[in-house]
Amino acid sequence: MPKLINLIISLAFFAGFLTGQQPKMDPMRPDPEMPRPVDAYDTVLLEEMTWIEVRDALRGGKTTVIVATGGIEQNGPYLALGKHNYILRGTTQAIARKLGNALVAPIVPFVPEGDISPPSGHMLYPGTISLRAQTFEALLTDIAESFRTHGFRHVIFVSDSGGNVTGMTAVAKQLAKKWKGSDTTIHHIAEHYDYADVRRFLDAEGIEQVDEGYHDDAVMSSQMIVADPMTVRMPQRIGKGKTTINGVDLAPPNGEKIGKKVIEYRANRVAAAIRKATGRIDP
Repeated sequence: MPKLINLIISLAFFAGFLTGQQPKMDPMRPDPEMPRPVDAYDTVLLEEMTWIEVRDALRGGKTTVIVATGGIEQNGPYLALGKHNYILRGTTQAIARKLGNALVAPIVPFVPEGDISPPSGHMLYPGTISLRAQTFEALLTDIAESFRTHGFRHVIFVSDSGGNVTGMTAVAKQLAKKWKGSDTTIHHIAEHYDYADVRRFLDAEGIEQVDEGYHDDAVMSSQMIVADPMTVRMPQRIGKGKTTINGVDLAPPNGEKIGKKVIEYRANRVAAAIRKATGRIDP
């Protein structure tokens, strides 16, 4: 598709040359082949990149894109509503860096969280934002097809919340069927949303938990601390002597140390699953 666009532009200029009426460049649509005027910024986050940096990254082999879905939902009494989005900021970047050929799409913050009216599930709590299943699937479809248009070869879906899995799996299956025989593949990587496995990992590290009945635990909170301690209200909790969750003390520096271990473990596991799904055998 990009080659076709370039061809159309070239033909337009050639036609103008023959007629003596060269078309004016639209400032909103600069030459797709314009050189990058400054050094590229070292990031894997697509939203932080210029379109020229994305173009050059694609040409340099970064043809995998990670599309992650989080959520805006009620959690424990200390956690920001965007819990999953904060966590994904850490895990997706770590995964992309390990892969070496991947970029990260802007995190999708709006997902199914329960019926809107009458409310159910997380929608029973103020601040939660929910999408209907068909809205969520339509959004994912348009995002994935946008990346295919731009030449990405592998679209990778990952979720950090259980309510997102059904829709992501369905869209991945639909588009895999639609794109069969093309240069683009799509995969939903279930290993990212496997918190039972992460808890077993922490148990093996000697970090055992006792469920206190909150929608919160040391696995989730520690990853958020890596992103920003304010998202778990750590300064306020220190002042009140409430730095533990499920029997695990997250006061500095313990919370960040646990969070970094969890992110590293998850990134290694998911990167391996992506390599397997896309046929890559390099480490």
